[in-house]
Amino acid sequence: MRPIRTIIDWLEHRTGIETAVKNFLYEDIPASAGWHQIIGSMAVFFFVIQVVTGALLAFNYAPTPGEAYNSVKYIMTELTGGPLIRGLHHWGASMMLIIVVLHMVQVFIYGAYKKPREATWMVGVTLLLITLVFGLSGYLLPWDNRAYFGTVVTTHIASQAPILGPYLLRLLGSQGDSVGNVTFSRFYALHTVLLPPLTIILIGIHIYLVRKHGVAAAPGDTAPKRKFFPEQVFKDTVGIAIAFIILFVMAIVAKVPLERLADPTDTAYIPRPEWYFLFLFQILKFFKGPMETFVSVVLPGLAVLALFLVPFIDRGPMIRLGKRTFAISLVVLAAIAWTGLTTAAVVTTPKNQESAEDIETPATETPEATAGASAPTLAAWQRLTPEELDGLGHFKKQGCMGCHPAAGQKAVGPDLTKIPTGRRNVAWLVPHFKNPSQLVPGSVMPPVDLPAADLNALALFVLTLTPKNEQALEAAPDFVTQGAMVYQSNHCNACHQINKVGSTLAPALDGVGLRHDRAWLEKHFADPDSVTKGTIMPPYKFTPPDLDAICKYLLQLPKGA
Repeated sequence: MRPIRTIIDWLEHRTGIETAVKNFLYEDIPASAGWHQIIGSMAVFFFVIQVVTGALLAFNYAPTPGEAYNSVKYIMTELTGGPLIRGLHHWGASMMLIIVVLHMVQVFIYGAYKKPREATWMVGVTLLLITLVFGLSGYLLPWDNRAYFGTVVTTHIASQAPILGPYLLRLLGSQGDSVGNVTFSRFYALHTVLLPPLTIILIGIHIYLVRKHGVAAAPGDTAPKRKFFPEQVFKDTVGIAIAFIILFVMAIVAKVPLERLADPTDTAYIPRPEWYFLFLFQILKFFKGPMETFVSVVLPGLAVLALFLVPFIDRGPMIRLGKRTFAISLVVLAAIAWTGLTTAAVVTTPKNQESAEDIETPATETPEATAGASAPTLAAWQRLTPEELDGLGHFKKQGCMGCHPAAGQKAVGPDLTKIPTGRRNVAWLVPHFKNPSQLVPGSVMPPVDLPAADLNALALFVLTLTPKNEQALEAAPDFVTQGAMVYQSNHCNACHQINKVGSTLAPALDGVGLRHDRAWLEKHFADPDSVTKGTIMPPYKFTPPDLDAICKYLLQLPKGA
């Protein structure tokens, strides 16, 4: 043990770590402290779980719309341990919120917010709000229908705030009832860059204040104080272990939802928030007009303000738990109201059966087996032909979005969803691309230097744009546009059809992912005759990025799109 002691002495002399640990472990706590005070330690532990699992997810997550969805799908289907990591992060967020709320309830019922612990309480309320913001900001990141439309509801509620509504909407990067790339980027930055360090700082302040004023003793507790270690440490460890076992089981058993790729044009989808906001979702069903704003914004704001002011409203001395009937009754009534409203929301809100999607199509499933199933809701890009998607790829590469952003946003160029009738054809658009100032005198648009086939594809894409589908199309995954460009540049349409466009010399590629997997496609490209005897298809030596893009694109083509 002597070498270890030498190392510890060296660290102690230079950092004081041994003294700090001893001061932490051997702090005096009241004799009345016990199992009811393990919840704070559990909340800190679950935050650590969120940080660790969030970092592991970030290693495999692409923070752009469309690509975000596919990276989450990759995590759930291909990454070793991916479903477990996402399960721990997803359910851990819910459990962390439950634990933080229970901690606040416990402090409220015991009256542990009273002088001199007012600041400790207010920091705790701030941490509760940050936990809710973590949930709201992380909700959008999978970029599926559930995330998209749930965030639309959130931004809509924020827009109703008196006076601040328009400014909050701009801050969130939202345009009316739509969510786009800017909103996604800001939610991602909030969730991963701003909130974690802010939370760490506030947890540090909260623990410091708890240590400064000590653990609140029960009224009348005159017994000698005891040390935090080992008895209370043991209780905290047992509580954390039980909570983690519950989380681990949930991560394995309970499937984390991932619906279809976000499609803003899916008018049949019924938005709903995360479970802990369902009570507010249900309340809004009962109010319309000005009362909706009051219930959705003003009332929650007053509730938060009341939470902050609790120590200043109740300034009497601490009394034993049995006499705090008003506080206990208030908590019970709030729990009954929340449970009733949440249950009503779950029971009365129809399910989005047509939008639900299994993460992974079973290998044994065939087109015949799914022929009788109801047609799924398609993402906006799945309705386009390969040539139109090829045009979308050039639209992005040429930087057209810089001057022609989504409808309603400040733009240099005109709104492409409102092209005059006389110009809504390829015959006008292609010459315009080649020499903009000749057809539109004074235009600052530079000529588009592309081959004729690519200019034609670009024109076809522009003609597909509408106010409803514009944001969804421009947010299409990069692999989709890249795969379509590879498809077009290799003239695959000379033999195959997609969306009923192309030749019928070879089988249509709609729903090819239901018939074959990626390994089969790669082998078919490299040596077609080895998997399809007698085929006239030549081998294709794609570069790895092109092979990856076209395989991903083909595998996500719906049947009979």
